[in-house]
Amino acid sequence: MENEPILDKIRSPEDVKRLREAQLPQLCSEIRQKLIETVAVNGGHLASNLGVVELTVALHRVFRSPDDQIVWDVGHQCYAHKLLTGRYEQFKTIRQYGGLSGFTKPCESECDPFGCGHSSTSISAATGLAKAKTLRRDDSYSIAVIGDGALTGGLAYEGMNNAGRAHDRLIVILNDNEMSISKNVGAIERHLAVIRAKTLYFKIKDGVEVVVSHIPLVGGRLRNWMFKSKSLVKNALYHSTIFEDMGFAYLGPADGHNIDDICRLLRRAKDIKRPALIHLMTIKGKGYTYAEQDPRAYHGIGNFDIETGESKKSGGFSEIFGEYLTSLAGQDERVCAVTAAMGGGTGLAPFAERFRQRYFDVGIAEQHAVVFAAGLARNGMLPVFAVYSTFLQRAYDQIVHDAALQKLKVVLAVDRAGLVGEDGETHQGIFDAAFLNSVPGLTVYSPSCYEELRLTLNDAIYGCDGPAAVRYPRGGEPAMPECFVPGIEAFRLIGDAGAELLLVTYGRLFAEAAKAQAAAAASGVHAAILKLTRVRPVDADCVARAAGFSRVIFFEEGIRAGGIAEHFGSMLLEQGYKGSYEIHAIDDQFVHQGGVTDLLAELGLDAQGMARILMKR
Repeated sequence: MENEPILDKIRSPEDVKRLREAQLPQLCSEIRQKLIETVAVNGGHLASNLGVVELTVALHRVFRSPDDQIVWDVGHQCYAHKLLTGRYEQFKTIRQYGGLSGFTKPCESECDPFGCGHSSTSISAATGLAKAKTLRRDDSYSIAVIGDGALTGGLAYEGMNNAGRAHDRLIVILNDNEMSISKNVGAIERHLAVIRAKTLYFKIKDGVEVVVSHIPLVGGRLRNWMFKSKSLVKNALYHSTIFEDMGFAYLGPADGHNIDDICRLLRRAKDIKRPALIHLMTIKGKGYTYAEQDPRAYHGIGNFDIETGESKKSGGFSEIFGEYLTSLAGQDERVCAVTAAMGGGTGLAPFAERFRQRYFDVGIAEQHAVVFAAGLARNGMLPVFAVYSTFLQRAYDQIVHDAALQKLKVVLAVDRAGLVGEDGETHQGIFDAAFLNSVPGLTVYSPSCYEELRLTLNDAIYGCDGPAAVRYPRGGEPAMPECFVPGIEAFRLIGDAGAELLLVTYGRLFAEAAKAQAAAAASGVHAAILKLTRVRPVDADCVARAAGFSRVIFFEEGIRAGGIAEHFGSMLLEQGYKGSYEIHAIDDQFVHQGGVTDLLAELGLDAQGMARILMKR
């Protein structure tokens, strides 16, 4: 039967190769339907995956995965790839606790050669894979699929700079949909715009190459010489792109939704047998009207109604941050906002709309963002860099060397601090407290509720000397105890100061600690809570208060090694503390995907887990 379902019968890339060309449009349609239905329930990265369906099918038609290795950048655009590489039955579990990852993951499938959750890494990774193949005399291919948004990251050019001078079987596919999470910015975007505008020009260029390659005896060598040459002859025939100047054979631009065209270019790239770049034009969100109309909103989305496109996702802490920073900017012309292609995700849309001259989206370039902010600060501005915790890791050197060492007032608004959930290991914000804790002169705040976010952000900008960070979780405000009043003090002791047991924590976990305190009290175990609002530097008086309890338990939603809890314990010991001190944190592990509630329970960091520890004798 002509319209019999196809996708549910695909068990490996070999099944894709066996399909007739006439069946491919139906396969693409079924993939898109599966993506929409699954993400509507589970949430995830929709628009980017809808845009690479034909490309994914073409890759598995032309290449032989896993021998030919495909590296997806960023790994969140691998959903169709998972469906075609033996994971169809598991796909309904994507991003769920115990299910498939939303990113490429080598332990899931041999068709995922490299894990990738952060932007701009694919070319470097594929270059290493290709070089290893060359050294082992393996004639298979390494393919990097990178979006134009990821090309705003400097690591992509570090990779190209090294790859272009090699002679390995490397193919880079530029998936150009004219945007990343936020609208693409900068000189690279303008360069791509020029290339897109000269489609006819590049068709003529391709025609020249075809004619030359058919010249008897010398055609192939002459074509290769034209690719490599930087001579006036080459420039007379056609102008170079930046990719050709870096040593790549450039093919395109072409329609990224025409499987025949894609396959043709892929086969040409294979024939070149040296680094090649294929430029494909795609539509982010293709096949789902709401995602095509607003691809930014459907880049990473919570569960939604397919018919209306309405999402249940809310802004939470990010929205409160953006609104408050915008209000401060209205009162003080020195306040600036900096983002690394995450303006929407970090809540900065209102700021961008009202204060365009003081809003700076630097692209996927966290290192540059910190140094740029340091330059702003040096000349009297008050820059606030809003960044996800997991992406701030990439700028550690700049925080140390360019901000803290020079004592410049750079404020880091660290969004998604702590457990993030369904995006898994690469996105959990569990390291920032530990690595920021090591930076001299840096003040770090960890508010527990919306009002504390406002208070600490204001203090970070106006109340402390040198650089500062305000770290806050993803999502909404947790339920605070009835009598709780938000404050800016460095710490607060809550409960019976004469109790023998003290529970210490900060940030979102304070709400869980308050529930645990109440549950333990109901069982006759009375404890006080020491709530930290400023986690670096830890107040010496705070430690002195803790030293008066015979048993101190620190709960931390972050990595244990180098974290606030370890530092707090060392300060206790320095004061000659003789009681019992325990740390319950994330101990020497990466945290897999799952809902935050499930993950806190698994790690013993929810109210029930805390109560069990408190009631141990």
